[in-house]
Amino acid sequence: MKIVLAYSGGLDTSVLLSWLKETYQAEVIAFCANIGQEEELKGLEKKARQTGASQVYIDDLQEEFARDFIFPMIRAGAVYEGQYYLGTSIARPLIAKRMIEIARAEQADAIAHGATGKGNDQVRFELTAAALAPELEVIAPWRDERFRAQFPGRAEMIAYCEAKGIPVKATAKKPFSMDRNLLHISYEAGILEDPWFDAHDLKNREYFTTLSVFPEDAPDKPEFVTLDFERGDCVAVNGKKMTPLQVMKTLNKLGGKHGVGRVDMVENRYVGMKSRGVYETPGGAILHFAHRQMESLTMDREVMHLRDALIPRYAELVYYGYWFSPERLALQAFVEESQKNVTGTVRVKLYKGNLMVAGRKSPVSLYNPHLATMEADPTRAYNQSDATGFIRLNALRLKVAARVQRAESQPGK
Repeated sequence: MKIVLAYSGGLDTSVLLSWLKETYQAEVIAFCANIGQEEELKGLEKKARQTGASQVYIDDLQEEFARDFIFPMIRAGAVYEGQYYLGTSIARPLIAKRMIEIARAEQADAIAHGATGKGNDQVRFELTAAALAPELEVIAPWRDERFRAQFPGRAEMIAYCEAKGIPVKATAKKPFSMDRNLLHISYEAGILEDPWFDAHDLKNREYFTTLSVFPEDAPDKPEFVTLDFERGDCVAVNGKKMTPLQVMKTLNKLGGKHGVGRVDMVENRYVGMKSRGVYETPGGAILHFAHRQMESLTMDREVMHLRDALIPRYAELVYYGYWFSPERLALQAFVEESQKNVTGTVRVKLYKGNLMVAGRKSPVSLYNPHLATMEADPTRAYNQSDATGFIRLNALRLKVAARVQRAESQPGK
């Protein structure tokens, strides 16, 4: 048997690699995706081979992540439950997709992941596999009673590694779990399981300031940034043409400096429970905000309102793991149609955790100052007298309903 394992080199995946090889009598191929987590990859291949991997793939997927996953989601304006920018959610289908490509190239029988049985990631990995490679088996050790019985905690994992000669750097357990990529970093579990715990107390600077500072520590002087859009995509920052990856890296630095994009929320997991998460999404927050400002100038009212009604469902599909589902692809087609004229420039003011629009312009703007003016309209394109009939017709059903209700409340009159 041959298995492709999502591998990071940490304690959990090191144990998983050896356990899979031993339990399934399998050849295990280790795969690590670089999606902007900036974790140290030096020596990872050697470590994986020492742990028992027959082959090791370490792939830089950052450009693909930004271009084909983050940017389409930004064009949709997707935010889960009004706060979460979907940083972890949007990364999982890309990782699973690449695992499947490797599995096919290596003629593997299965893919394996280290997601727990209580989280969303297991669903995201496995729904992607179902959509792209239904013939592949998916192995989830944390849902295997044999694995949980053997490793009820970290102490047993460390002892296992020592006995097997697996090179792991065993450190004290972190007070929370972290996941980082190009779009964000998330913190959950541990000390954050108490929703009353203040993650933004200044004494917690060392914990929750990986990508951004606390607003209190941001510069006292605001900074302005301009974003140029073409058909819904940011193509330049401060006048400099950039790829999607360069846009994300540049905006992450700018947003992080000013403490924007920080979120602390209790969210509804797909598996049925509520969980508390703390997120830093500095570049993504700027991009979402500026994109909406560009749409306000260039998008038709009815198209925008229809899009806004559909996008909560789109955000759910991303969060739940249905990136490759037919319904998400259908919604994306609508999104692309809506973005044809979302072109122009937005100027944003960054100041102590805040995002403020400081200007917007577009060669295809639908804003007409002659129509909107409170002064005399030289073009006479809008006759205010026309509003009388407009209001009368729209009020007709309200007047009819009011008369009926009055009659019902005053029987016999």
